[in-house]
Amino acid sequence: MNVPDIIIAVDGFSATGKSTFAKMVAKEFGFLYLDSGAMYRGVTLFSMENGMIAEDGAIDEAALKAVVEDLDLHFRNIDGKTCLYLGERCIETEIRTLAVSSHVSPVSAIPFVRNYVDRKLRAFSEGGRVIMDGRDIGTTVFPNAELKVFMTADPEVRALRRYDEMVEKGETPVFEDVVKNLAERDYIDSHRETSPLRQPEDAFVMDNTHMTLHEELVWCLGVIQGKFGILEAPALSW
Repeated sequence: MNVPDIIIAVDGFSATGKSTFAKMVAKEFGFLYLDSGAMYRGVTLFSMENGMIAEDGAIDEAALKAVVEDLDLHFRNIDGKTCLYLGERCIETEIRTLAVSSHVSPVSAIPFVRNYVDRKLRAFSEGGRVIMDGRDIGTTVFPNAELKVFMTADPEVRALRRYDEMVEKGETPVFEDVVKNLAERDYIDSHRETSPLRQPEDAFVMDNTHMTLHEELVWCLGVIQGKFGILEAPALSW
């Protein structure tokens, strides 16, 4: 299927599978995948490693502001997988820990951090044919994106997904802690002053509580065909 060179913006709550969905669509239709959440996690990891986040969660914003514009966060394609690097160091594993998850929402709510990430993401996506997921992609980063998707799912299902993901990586999370972390992130993301999480008015909403990955891809295919008047229906690999 000949999908036009568009930007697809995917937003939604934590643990709705935004990244998995976006990566799947990118692979199926030949798009460049960019993970905005990874960028915020990268800034958070850097802040933690450099003593800018205290034990009580307080952030030394002055120290972070002094260096954030010089952070060399960028993506590399490693064996078909998009990985985040800080300079020459791959930090893809470190940014997915619960410790980083516990601090990423407050860090991502800081206006100058959001400005830094938005600027980097826009530079990465010059030329179009990009799919990007996050929490303000369709409202702030790419308000004119040709296709917007907003993903949601039941809170308990989201918590179980995140828990299973962490266990699969060899971590030993406490399920109640994961539930609490997601609830806190939902609140912070939805109530922050700068670019809060909200559903774009022109977004297609996907509730994937009971959907398989194949069903998500079929749903996306139908949306693309309908929106852009594409009659051709390709065989899906998933």
